[in-house]
Amino acid sequence: MRTAIITGIGAYVPDSKLTNEYLESIVDTSDEWIISRTGIRERRVCAPGQATSDLAILAGAAALEDAGLAATDLDLIILGTSTPDQIIPSAASQVQIGLGAVCAAVDMNAACTGFIFALHQATALVESGRAKRVLVIGADALTRFVDFTDRATCVLFGDGAGAVVVEAGQEPGILGIDLGTDGSGGAYLGVPAGGSAKPCTAETLAARDHFIHMTGSEVFKFAARIIPETLERSLAASNLTIDDVTWLVPHQANQRITNTIPDRLNVAPEAIASNIAWMGNTSAASIPLLLNDLYTDGQLNPGDTIALVAFGAGMTWGSVIVRWTKERTR
Repeated sequence: MRTAIITGIGAYVPDSKLTNEYLESIVDTSDEWIISRTGIRERRVCAPGQATSDLAILAGAAALEDAGLAATDLDLIILGTSTPDQIIPSAASQVQIGLGAVCAAVDMNAACTGFIFALHQATALVESGRAKRVLVIGADALTRFVDFTDRATCVLFGDGAGAVVVEAGQEPGILGIDLGTDGSGGAYLGVPAGGSAKPCTAETLAARDHFIHMTGSEVFKFAARIIPETLERSLAASNLTIDDVTWLVPHQANQRITNTIPDRLNVAPEAIASNIAWMGNTSAASIPLLLNDLYTDGQLNPGDTIALVAFGAGMTWGSVIVRWTKERTR
């Protein structure tokens, strides 16, 4: 039986750090308030001139090296992002040329769930035989779209990229997947202007509609409800239960959201991975960044069962159950 397995993993975050102490100096907030409301202490920020594709290239190159592959070995690159370098061309096309690949490359926008959607697509192509090797990247530069006069949103977001190589295998690897979208919640989180519905005008600039707008209470309620629901479906599709999970790797949106998981799923808090204190919300990058942390820290072993779960603007959601098959090589 042809399966899809993860054979390489990599990540990249910018060097520059945006601390709570600095935010205290530019907006009406405090370190204590930010930590109590979000769990975040600092986040990474792109350097001047650094774009989403730059982050993705470095993460993708690290994943390829970890898999022992060249960029020319790839059949496809899928970049999960909601912050492309520009509207046209795709950021994935810049990643393709930056890596030196000769395959097709495409962006996938499901906001913070982008990596999960991209991983689903890669899995389907590999399992069907349409592709042998796919590079899946989650990358975002959300600080480029943050209104630093809005204390509710400017404390949340950071920049980064994470990537995995998905290849054909013979042992169980990527198992059950659940995806969903509910467009009725589209107004809860987004950038109102800059697209075809609301092009850039003097009025949209004055209204600061080119920055992230969020109704935090609605996003919180949605996330707290959808996380256990989607995980239960992907676990059932894998013929597993939450008791079989070694690591739960949730999207790093807000530590208060993550803290709702143990009671709702009856999972031990120590089995839930987190790096939000040092990364903030990196959108589509958050799950592969966190997965890479576990890998490089030596906390992933062949045979471990990992549950990935995310939610995002749209509103979107997704979860993937992974049987880890890779020995640590770095």
